[in-house]
Amino acid sequence: VPDEYERTLVEALEEENVFRQLAKVIQTSSGDRKIPVVTGHGEASWMEENGLYPDSQDTFGQQSIGAYKLGTAIRVSEELLNDSVFDLESYIAGEFARRIGTKEEEAFLIGDGRNKPTGVFPSAELGVTANGASITFDDVIDLYHSLRIPYRRKAVWLLNDATIKALRKIKDNNGNYIWQPSVTAGTPDTILNRPCYSTSFAPELAAGNRPMLFGDFSYYWIADREYRSFKRLNELYAANGQIGFLASQRVDGMLMLKESVKALEMKAKG
Repeated sequence: VPDEYERTLVEALEEENVFRQLAKVIQTSSGDRKIPVVTGHGEASWMEENGLYPDSQDTFGQQSIGAYKLGTAIRVSEELLNDSVFDLESYIAGEFARRIGTKEEEAFLIGDGRNKPTGVFPSAELGVTANGASITFDDVIDLYHSLRIPYRRKAVWLLNDATIKALRKIKDNNGNYIWQPSVTAGTPDTILNRPCYSTSFAPELAAGNRPMLFGDFSYYWIADREYRSFKRLNELYAANGQIGFLASQRVDGMLMLKESVKALEMKAKG
């Protein structure tokens, strides 16, 4: 893909995909990359004068991030291709971004890791289990405080629109709605003073589901394999008077530190 078209496609992907704006995106030159992560921290200790320094080691692990292939095809009539009034390049870039962005976002959020990225909703640590059939103000507060303070500084909420609707009806003990709508265009609404983002791929508010996450999603890494593939097929659909265009990319995604994101889980029916 020419560099200019590559940039156009990436920019369009970011517009189509809410989660790409929250996650950390890296470029990889190979299909598999080992990411070192700290799984446990050492600690300091009080010492006697002239005493030995206590040995307390950090523990390290590795996360392996790969590259799964995602692709789509578009057919365009020769008449449309030759119509100078129609901006074909912008159309194809936008359509590829819509298709790829939709499937990406679905995988980044709820993917099972089988020939696709592993989603953040199943990967996040359990923060709170809601006992009833609906979310309460106490559940929201408990989820907020289940996340360690260092992660709260950049933490945001992630949920779908139906869950947002339920939350907008919740009031605190003083009768005030906990939902704080944004008064500035382009600024997300907030819950407990933290930004809130909506995605249609977040699970529904139902028994056994995880409808809501709170965390620092920069610890979810999206690995883009360098360069996207773009092909023009002049002959394959010639009998139909059409030109084919193929687009594909190799990408993976994974939550590197599970404790950086906490999930609210609805109690399963027992």
